[in-house]
Amino acid sequence: MNEFYEVRAVRWARGWELHIDGVGVTQSRSLASAERQVRDYLATLYDVDADGVDVVVRPEVDGLEERAAQAVARTRAAEEESRSAAAQVRAVVTQLRDAGVSVDDTARIMGVSKGRVSQLTRTA
Repeated sequence: MNEFYEVRAVRWARGWELHIDGVGVTQSRSLASAERQVRDYLATLYDVDADGVDVVVRPEVDGLEERAAQAVARTRAAEEESRSAAAQVRAVVTQLRDAGVSVDDTARIMGVSKGRVSQLTRTA
């Protein structure tokens, strides 16, 4: 038995057909239960404990899976950019305050409230 199984999940009337590369096909009502179903299928087929194998289920939905992957990637990139920007704002606020710039002037420079400047210097 392999240690890695790639599974193509294809929609059908009652859920998903699970095409296990090099093994066979089984079915699942939902993607949430697809990995467990593949493991059960492998365990039955090979008479082994399939909990230790890697199973990757790749849904296919008329090409929408690629658009979904792109949307997820863009969201993750935006979240990372947001964290980076927040760190930069905290650093600059701290540098302005360390340089003797008042809270009021720092707030105006950064385009935030005075209360936000205080929050940012506490978390920096």
